[in-house]
Amino acid sequence: MYSYSASTSGDVSSTTFKPATTIHTEHMKTVRAVAWSPSGQTLATASFDSNVGIWEQERDDDEDDDEGEGRLNPTADWECVGTLEGHETECKSVAYSCTGTLLASCSRDKSVWVWEVQPDAEFECMGVLLEHSQDVKCVAWHPQEEILASASYDDTIKLYIDDPSDDWYCFTTLQGHTSTVWSLAWSPDGRYLASASDDQTVRIWAYVDTNSTGDGADAKRVLKVKPPSVQASSSGQGRWIQVAEIEAGERSVYSVTWTSKPGSQKDADGNVNLGLLAAAGSDGVIRVWGITEPAKVAVGVEHKLVASYADAHGVHDINAISWCPRKGYETLLATAGDDQCIRVWDVVLGSSSQQYQVWLNREYDCKRLAPTDCFVRFERRFENVDLKMAMKGRMVQASRST
Repeated sequence: MYSYSASTSGDVSSTTFKPATTIHTEHMKTVRAVAWSPSGQTLATASFDSNVGIWEQERDDDEDDDEGEGRLNPTADWECVGTLEGHETECKSVAYSCTGTLLASCSRDKSVWVWEVQPDAEFECMGVLLEHSQDVKCVAWHPQEEILASASYDDTIKLYIDDPSDDWYCFTTLQGHTSTVWSLAWSPDGRYLASASDDQTVRIWAYVDTNSTGDGADAKRVLKVKPPSVQASSSGQGRWIQVAEIEAGERSVYSVTWTSKPGSQKDADGNVNLGLLAAAGSDGVIRVWGITEPAKVAVGVEHKLVASYADAHGVHDINAISWCPRKGYETLLATAGDDQCIRVWDVVLGSSSQQYQVWLNREYDCKRLAPTDCFVRFERRFENVDLKMAMKGRMVQASRST
């Protein structure tokens, strides 16, 4: 685990990383995924031993609960405060909801579990969802609503909500990918969902309003994209559709991540800036797209490749990619590869009329990108770490297995 800070105020490129600690987990097999709670005080780990571990830093009994809220003590030890059992085989992913009151996990046993977070590190299972027909690879919560998405080896994406009078249930299935769906990422505003697949594409999905006054074919006419909500989903309003398909190389795409794009939310023509979408996978290439919502189109998004970097981990696959969620550091991008390394990149916006370079570890390495709207600069490299680099809100791991 690493701590990080910018040595110069406001200059992300001056960010430095320091080893903070190593957590020797009690898992009997590989740790497949990790997730921070929104408070940044609790860490969940999903392991191939079929269990989910819950970790917190040790605190003195007389320590003020409010003191240092939201900050971690680099020197304090971490302890396992809970183990969630129930999955029959390997846990593949784990994620906290936006409020931190719910935790989701998924497994090779084709199930998704929803847990309620209770005081004193207690957890209660709120639902076991058996909607997928194959291995479940990923779970991801909506950034504002208690809507859960899961991705699977069965090529589909499932969306779930809670029925207060009954149980959690799947309210829709997104179909379109032709092979395993490995990863999911919600847009920062929560109106779109991106998915990465073995079919070499990244697809973007949206919840849309439909014509409620017409009949027949006209009743299914799409009117506009709208923010999804638990209330609308439970009442069956609207529907989910695919609004973009992005070709992302010639090999499997293992991971996708979405961040807010610096600058104005709208351009001079009224097009809405939806941020930067990054993906990586088996071909070892980092790709970053700018995503916009055209002002003159009711439904749909446009994507433009604004940066790419080949051989980001040499000849090795990239298993995970993640933007930093910390305010002021949103343009930092971390990748984890089969070379057992974590690399941290700084994505810097520029003018489309410029030539762009990738500066390797601040040495001006003359590897050039195609003319685009930004460049990627390699900042740091970490080798042979067991528990990989943590960014508050998200952690990436250096190993992937089917």
